[in-house]
Amino acid sequence: MLVLALDTSTALTTVALVASGGDVLAESSHLDARRHAEMLPRLVRDVLASSGSTPADLGLLAVGVGPGPFTGLRVGVAFARAAAHARGIPVVGAMSLDVIARARQQEGPFTVVTRSRRVEVAWAAYA
Repeated sequence: MLVLALDTSTALTTVALVASGGDVLAESSHLDARRHAEMLPRLVRDVLASSGSTPADLGLLAVGVGPGPFTGLRVGVAFARAAAHARGIPVVGAMSLDVIARARQQEGPFTVVTRSRRVEVAWAAYA
């Protein structure tokens, strides 16, 4: 099963295609907090094309659900829900800080911090 993962909870729009074993087959991102809606479909198309996959190969969509600015989150969640509905596959939300922490695979306690709004940050501590 292939998982299309996307996140728009920060200024970075990120898309990845992940195999069921956890291997990342393709990924792409674009840095511009004001262009999530424009870039997300392009990044999805590029990731699928670079991996030789099609939307019919997808078994699950995963989307970052924040914390983060509402506008960016809305773009990602709406895209994921619509794409999953169109394909008839499930969609799951993932807390963006947890995803970042898991990717770090760091030993010992650490903290993940991201900008949430203009003057606010969001953080989570992990053991």
